Amino acid sequence: MQADHLWENIRVWTGSTAGETPMGHQHYAIAEKAGLICWVGPQEEAPPATTIIDGENHLATPGLIDCHTHLIYAGDRAHEWRMRLEGARYEEIASAGGGIVSTVSAVRTASEETLIAQSMPRLDAMIAQGVTTVEIKSGYGLDTENETKLLRAARRMGALSPVTVKTTFLGAHAIPKGENADAYIEDVCTNQLPAVARDGLVDAVDAYCEKIAFTPAQIERVFKTAKEYGLPVKLHAEQLSNFGGARMATKFGALSCDHLEYLDEDGAAAMAAAGSVAVLLPGAFYFLNETKKPPVELLRKLGVPMAVASDCNPGTSPLTSPLMAMNMACVLFGLTPREAFLGMTKNAAAALGLQSETGEIAAGKWCDLAFWDAPSIDSLIQNMGQNPLTDRIWRGKSSEKEI
Repeated sequence: MQADHLWENIRVWTGSTAGETPMGHQHYAIAEKAGLICWVGPQEEAPPATTIIDGENHLATPGLIDCHTHLIYAGDRAHEWRMRLEGARYEEIASAGGGIVSTVSAVRTASEETLIAQSMPRLDAMIAQGVTTVEIKSGYGLDTENETKLLRAARRMGALSPVTVKTTFLGAHAIPKGENADAYIEDVCTNQLPAVARDGLVDAVDAYCEKIAFTPAQIERVFKTAKEYGLPVKLHAEQLSNFGGARMATKFGALSCDHLEYLDEDGAAAMAAAGSVAVLLPGAFYFLNETKKPPVELLRKLGVPMAVASDCNPGTSPLTSPLMAMNMACVLFGLTPREAFLGMTKNAAAALGLQSETGEIAAGKWCDLAFWDAPSIDSLIQNMGQNPLTDRIWRGKSSEKEI
């Protein structure tokens, strides 16, 4: 076998090898052919390659995966942050016309080009910290025209950038101002979701299950419609209360349930049985100054895989740093650095249904890599505000230079 590229003189943290240390395997190499990893192992056993790159003893990891973002939006909600600092609760702000509905107004008046121009710097910031796959949700349009606009913008951003973009339809994100919840769900199921599915704009369907949004019964109808179009589902669940959303979502084989601060044992057991990933979002927990933590020890005990994501959004987690998200997951939620890193690689891939394609350094998977001038994954996560990325490889191609 003749590889196209071979990275040698590196330390490799594969994210899949049992018992591998935070420093990775010493004196390893990675070979790539046609955008896929074709070999990984001890350097002295490496296959021949057309191009050989000296990794300068840097640490190679899987490229990072941000599996939960609301990255495309318009407008500014800094005033809501100030209100929360002054004592207002998120529910109060939402009830007063702020929150998601505020962003909806800004998105509806913005053109597709404006949305892309305002959102691309956020995507670039993630790419600059080693992200090779990112999920982008809609949910700030709340009608067919504007939900389609958001998802079309997400597809275009993926085409313009060296990153894999997975799109999620989140029409059931909030009740539009002045509308009835049941009537709006009818519109989501009969107009919005069919339109974006027919246009090939969506990879999965999400919803917000909470007392300030939609009930499990209402969301169940959305998920039934998603299944009619062959689309997998996921859910914003148990963020502000235990509303039973996670249990409901597992009946539909949900890829993930996200937030989960109020998840109970029955819900966690249902997730374990369904193979659903628990996506933890420490940015929102921090930004909202919450105190109720997701039940990490329970998730560990039941074997529910845990992912970590930025939840990048304008109102509750304006975060574009995957490294900071992992640090927060360790400090605020008690994850180990290994759990946090798996949460932004292997388990994040599973939360997007991509576990057979990316998330680990293993033969047959996309050659999505991040190279770090760091001694270990522990060091990467510990050092707040630093970015030791030296190169990022997406499908075999370098972001730093042509190889």
